[in-house]
Amino acid sequence: MKKLLSIMGLGAVAMLPSLAMAAAPAVADKADNAFMMICTALVLFMTIPGIALFYGGLLRGKNVLSMLTQVMVSFALVCVLWMIYGYSLAFSPGNAFFGGFQTVMLKSIGLTDLTGTFYQLIHVVFQCSFACITVALVVGGFAERIRFSAVLIFTVIWLTFSYLPIAHMVWGGGLLAADGALDFAGGTVVHINAAIAGLVGAYLLGKRAGYGKESFKPHNLPMVFTGASILYIGWFGFNAGSASAANEIAALAFLNTVIATAGAILSWVLVEWAVRGKPSLLGACSGCIAGLVAITPAAGFVGVGGALIIGLVGGVAGLWGVVMLKKWLHADDTCDVFGVHGVCGIVGCLLTGVFASTSLGGIGYAEGVTMSHQVWVQLFSVGVTLVWSGVVAFIAYKVAGMMVGLRVPEEQEREGLDVNSHGENAYNQ
Repeated sequence: MKKLLSIMGLGAVAMLPSLAMAAAPAVADKADNAFMMICTALVLFMTIPGIALFYGGLLRGKNVLSMLTQVMVSFALVCVLWMIYGYSLAFSPGNAFFGGFQTVMLKSIGLTDLTGTFYQLIHVVFQCSFACITVALVVGGFAERIRFSAVLIFTVIWLTFSYLPIAHMVWGGGLLAADGALDFAGGTVVHINAAIAGLVGAYLLGKRAGYGKESFKPHNLPMVFTGASILYIGWFGFNAGSASAANEIAALAFLNTVIATAGAILSWVLVEWAVRGKPSLLGACSGCIAGLVAITPAAGFVGVGGALIIGLVGGVAGLWGVVMLKKWLHADDTCDVFGVHGVCGIVGCLLTGVFASTSLGGIGYAEGVTMSHQVWVQLFSVGVTLVWSGVVAFIAYKVAGMMVGLRVPEEQEREGLDVNSHGENAYNQ
């Protein structure tokens, strides 16, 4: 139980060896503070430049600056909203779906207030970095044809009514936390949440002009590789930092992130090689992201063997998601947000319920919980996230469409968003 409390971000629980068993007062730990600040910086690094470069390289050259701009400005917008009311609605005491307004503008958080053994202000920024990358993930689903103003309107609405309540439900003591859902670092809150929102956007905006008839190959694979590599390194902050201390669970999450990602790269590339005849750099980079996504909900709950299996399965599942599932869905999900983040996030969440078992090398379930019950809880959390985020995303897109219109005119789309939306060119013509 002590490990479970630490993993859920409640801090270490130390008991005095007295008859009264009184709890020792929380004390700031310099190592934990330094660790959490480093992890926060790594997660921020994942968004700018990680996601921006990874997605930017996947697009055509005439739209790369539009992606970098969307990521940069939405990042700034989320940061501001998070400090004004986002942290409060996600992490203050409230009801099953939303937190309260106790920490609006961070007004009641003192310089020495703690979350576990590190300062609460660091927790504010650490969780802000998760919100930023989640919104950045969404924009990959509708890239190359959306109005910039629509992106900003969508961001405000979706962050407020999807990201914040789901974060509260899972990590803030809300509905899914009470139900016992296991999500170490964001399988539901980040990846499934973003993936379904991106897929809804792909449907509502429609396919890009010329899709299926013209070449839509990535314009810069070295940029994709650079972005994927940044994401991989940054992910150690994402997963290890979710232990909320520089402890044995952080070490486990760190190791599991390495082995799951390696397994996913190999499984993606080997299957691609067998099916298509050649292994590709794009496949290796995509497998890397697939493994990182799949292990995210499980990183601090499963053993190394379980992490490897999750990674191997995640690589194959991600390849299936971007090849087969994408065809079945008939959606122009530009950067395969749902195929990788949605599919692998779901796989990771469900397998967390399996490999958390002590018999399979995990740290175990809560008292009285069986594997079948935990898997059901995991499935329920996935379903809630898909429905909640999907509905909110649909409404957010519709509101943005009514206010400014969702899609740029076709002639602007064909010429490119860089010059038409931002007045710039990434490359000399």
